[in-house]
Amino acid sequence: MSDSRFHRLTVAEVIFESDDAFSFVFDVPAALRDAFAYRPGQFLTLNVPCADATVARCYSLSSAPGIDAAPKITVKRVRDGRASNWLCDRVQAGDALDVLPPAGVFTPRTLDGDLLLFAGGSGITPVLSILKSALVHGRGMLTLIYANRDERSVIFRDELQQLAQRHPGRMRVIHWLDSVQGIPHQRHLEELARPFSQQETFICGPALFMENALAAMLGLGLPRARVHVERFASLPDAPAQADASASAAATAAPGDGAAIETVLDGDAFAFDSAPGETLLDAMLRAGVPAPNSCRMGQCGACMCRIERGEVALDSNHVLDDDEIAAGWTLACCARPASDALRVVFPD
Repeated sequence: MSDSRFHRLTVAEVIFESDDAFSFVFDVPAALRDAFAYRPGQFLTLNVPCADATVARCYSLSSAPGIDAAPKITVKRVRDGRASNWLCDRVQAGDALDVLPPAGVFTPRTLDGDLLLFAGGSGITPVLSILKSALVHGRGMLTLIYANRDERSVIFRDELQQLAQRHPGRMRVIHWLDSVQGIPHQRHLEELARPFSQQETFICGPALFMENALAAMLGLGLPRARVHVERFASLPDAPAQADASASAAATAAPGDGAAIETVLDGDAFAFDSAPGETLLDAMLRAGVPAPNSCRMGQCGACMCRIERGEVALDSNHVLDDDEIAAGWTLACCARPASDALRVVFPD
């Protein structure tokens, strides 16, 4: 384990969820419980030792903080996916995996409001965490629109049914089966979501599903700032390899440093970046505890907003054009393109 950010955790339990999905429950020792405290909708990054190489993958937590006794991720097989198939085929209770602490910003600011949740396939994993947390700790009405290939592929079917029975006045589930109803296009999702069109919305699933769900909500007049999208992406290399590549790129990149002001959790930090350095590298060097995970523009853990100045974004698999236009960037892949910057992380 070459990256000191990772911690070795024991798998306490492996749970069969569907024909192609398994959940993995982790035993977190007392000394690491603060480091592995998480918010609903966040994810863990695993170093997966496949046969030919170690690869890094981000998997959403399907457990809910303060409700489930231990953190749990759910993994759905991906055709020809090295990591997902290795985990589902090989990992048993008692095995150990190298895991980064929780990260991610796909999480509600408050659990008390009404929420509309879109999930497609394995996109249910972070959505379930949000749903359970809001039912127990919040007071709002929750609507889940959940699309799957067929009935056998529905992950958490029994758990969702039990939750709906326990909370009949606060939770409704609308299932969509491609095998019966066809692919859910924008017009279909608009009709399903119309009664809930002004509710804070969270979307996770396959790319086309998310594109259609986002278009549906914007078409219904919901402001883009109230629609939250979680995109799943695979990391091409292990994080340790990525760190080395990023450091080399930073060393070789031209340009002058910048004066950076960063606001994180209400605290302000002021420091200078080195020439060619990414925002994240500059922050960590200056002692700023900036959130981060993959360091490759793949996970969104380091998403922040540029309130003054400009940056150049090397890589981005998370933000859409509207978010970039609104000033959002990824600290791990953004390099200063002006003499001064003000950077603010979301609360």
